[in-house]
Amino acid sequence: MITCAAMAIGLTGTSARADVIAITAAAFPAGSSLIDFTGLVDGTDVNGLVFGGVQFSYSLGPGQVVIDGGPVGNTNVTAPNIVSIGNPTGVLTLLLPSLQNLFGFGFAVLSGVPVANATTITLFNNATNVGALSYNGVPDPIFAGGFAGIQSTLAFNRVQLTFSPIAPAWAVDNIRFAAVSAVPEPATLGLVFTGLVGIGLLRRRRRAASANL
Repeated sequence: MITCAAMAIGLTGTSARADVIAITAAAFPAGSSLIDFTGLVDGTDVNGLVFGGVQFSYSLGPGQVVIDGGPVGNTNVTAPNIVSIGNPTGVLTLLLPSLQNLFGFGFAVLSGVPVANATTITLFNNATNVGALSYNGVPDPIFAGGFAGIQSTLAFNRVQLTFSPIAPAWAVDNIRFAAVSAVPEPATLGLVFTGLVGIGLLRRRRRAASANL
């Protein structure tokens, strides 16, 4: 179940407006990249880790987020996964191997009750901020969490994940990303529609002119 808060644009750096929408795990096509951290040893430091073609970093440095086997019992987070064991208010950054327009992950926060804006996904094309969405956490079924998925009309290759300061710890698992056919932006769709109308009017005028000859 996805519950998301308002879209935010231009959090850091330069910005370019994209249309972003929340999606479920079912929106990812067959063959999408999936990182479930299988094969990594518990205690592996995530800051500086390169796995599944993705480079991970944490703004608060080493020893704050590691590979671990908790939490136990949540639907969208299973062992092994990323867990915060230090300050949970840092930024987890993922540098993707190429430009994508779908991204998502399972998450949990250390709370047994719903948490508003439990996590936020912020998308970048290099240094350009293209959009963001926040997601509420609901019991899943034990700890608050869920699946946070996003689709953007502008491609991105860097993702930042942040978590609510209300929760003293969080977990991340089952990271998905994919590049699908570009979704036309509303402005582009408007231009296409205007062009089609113009072509229709031109043909009608030509037919009327021919009939009068």
